[in-house]
Amino acid sequence: MARNEEKAQSMLNRFIAMKQEEKRKPKERRPYLASECRDLAEAHRWRSEILREIGVKVAEIQNEGLGEHRLRDLNDEINKLLRERVHWERRIVELGGPNYTKNSAKMTDLEGNIVDVPNPSGRGPGYRYFGAAKKLPGVRELFEKPPEVKKRRSRYDIYKRIDASYYGYRDDEDGILEKLEGPAEAEMREKAVAEWRRMEQIRREARKAVKSGEVAIVGTAEILFEEVEDVVEEERRMEREREERERSKEEFVVHVPLPDEKEIERMVVEKKKMELLSKYTSDILLEEQLEAKAMLNVQR
Repeated sequence: MARNEEKAQSMLNRFIAMKQEEKRKPKERRPYLASECRDLAEAHRWRSEILREIGVKVAEIQNEGLGEHRLRDLNDEINKLLRERVHWERRIVELGGPNYTKNSAKMTDLEGNIVDVPNPSGRGPGYRYFGAAKKLPGVRELFEKPPEVKKRRSRYDIYKRIDASYYGYRDDEDGILEKLEGPAEAEMREKAVAEWRRMEQIRREARKAVKSGEVAIVGTAEILFEEVEDVVEEERRMEREREERERSKEEFVVHVPLPDEKEIERMVVEKKKMELLSKYTSDILLEEQLEAKAMLNVQR
């Protein structure tokens, strides 16, 4: 059985291919200027052809093994086709067709995030990079975000952000603090009322049958009347002073050895000897200096 290549080279197949080629119209060349086109359908066809060429080249530029020079050439060709597509889209709008520029694609980085690179290489506004061209040396840095420099806030910036919530004036607005403080406030109020009632009962019991100067005992509480209150305070004060004096008289423990009287006397004598010796030495030096000056004067 013949192969496909052998079938294609047969006389019949070659004759059929030649007849089909004769029936075809000569391949039309895309106009150099979009303004030369007068038909809206033709403008749509040329725009679709440009989009197909862009798709083929974008698929080819994804291969990182093409080399730096080939990648740069492909990227330039894609940008040239993009500019040409814009011209044809503008011409389509002039001929009464739809506006394709509203939903144009955005520039993305290596991670797929949309970035704004208006003129990264000086080749005119809107130059874009595709596929492996984004990883070329000198291009990768364009898509890298500069590190954020944390500026130290000044005292003015810190005070500028202080508002009423900083001082706790808005703690009651969320309602959480009120729910927490409600039971605690009720409990404290009950304790305060119970204590006030207990003190009132003590005062009433004390006023009934106790003479002035005595002590009224109600439960576990003792009430002193005004006549003896000063005396009791004076006794307590004297008791505190007595305790302080007793504490001050406690034996003081020394953790280092102290010299006795003989040692102190010996140290005083030694000090006096050193003073006398230093004074005698200074007198001798003074006499020698005077003699030396006198000798110099005699020699002169």
